[in-house]
Amino acid sequence: MKRGVIWTLGILLSIGIIGALALQYAISQNGPAVLSAVDRLTGGSGNAKQLAVVSTGDHPQQKLVVWGPDTERQARSEKPRPVLLFLHGGSWRSGDPEDYDFVGRAFVERGFIVVLGGYRLKEAGKYPAMLTDTASVIGWTHREIAKHGGDPESIVIAGHSAGAYNVVMAALEEKWLAAEGLSPSDIAGVVGLSGPYDFFPFDSDSTIAAFGEAAEPESTQPIAHINGDAPQMLFLHGEMDTTVKPRNSRILAEKLKEEGGHALTVFFPDKDHIDPLTSLAAPWRSRREVADLIAGFATGVTSSDTVSVPVQEETR
Repeated sequence: MKRGVIWTLGILLSIGIIGALALQYAISQNGPAVLSAVDRLTGGSGNAKQLAVVSTGDHPQQKLVVWGPDTERQARSEKPRPVLLFLHGGSWRSGDPEDYDFVGRAFVERGFIVVLGGYRLKEAGKYPAMLTDTASVIGWTHREIAKHGGDPESIVIAGHSAGAYNVVMAALEEKWLAAEGLSPSDIAGVVGLSGPYDFFPFDSDSTIAAFGEAAEPESTQPIAHINGDAPQMLFLHGEMDTTVKPRNSRILAEKLKEEGGHALTVFFPDKDHIDPLTSLAAPWRSRREVADLIAGFATGVTSSDTVSVPVQEETR
């Protein structure tokens, strides 16, 4: 009897391990789409739905997706929501905002209207195209989001990896938003997850492909555009990240504070490059703090309250 129970438990454990490994492999191959599927199956709708898919240019990758409350009655009865605008990563080579449903659900249920932004990739998206496209998404959001229940005066821009680079540059170098009739002061806050901010000279295939033809390569770096008047920023980074080293977040935050700016940092000792993003999908977000940190920061910078986010300057 006991042997039978032990044997059964062993089989179930093996199946669980195999399933976990299969899921991990699937995420590594097409992470966002898999995360969205798992999120939908395990977390439900989160009382959120896709409100619109909008083209922001002639190229098919120039688009955005708007997420909001699931019921029209709820959307009409409440005051405008703060807006979280999120740009995907993918080394400026891959990614589609329509694969990031889990980000929409994660933050609509926390009280936001969510905009998932896309930008041109590969050859079409070489510097500075990814930044002009990022500015276009921000410009559209500022002009049009009120029609979808969002507050255009309460926009927080966020991104993971390459997307984090895009939003940070848009907030630091004024010319990108100026082309949309805006300035960094029109942004309430910035959140960077696992972002590259100081990676010149270019030493990877992705950075060489995206930035190698820039006339002034050093000017492509966020670290070259430190501005104490920039919007408040929150940088989240895993200490185990070997794709984008955590020093990128650490040094940019330090430089911003030296110039009188506001930058918060949270470093996770047990997370790698993709973990902060994975943490936004169910079932992980119910027991990980990343979504709550982002929502807390975004709520703080879009209200009169003081921002209160745990800050971890060094992790050992």
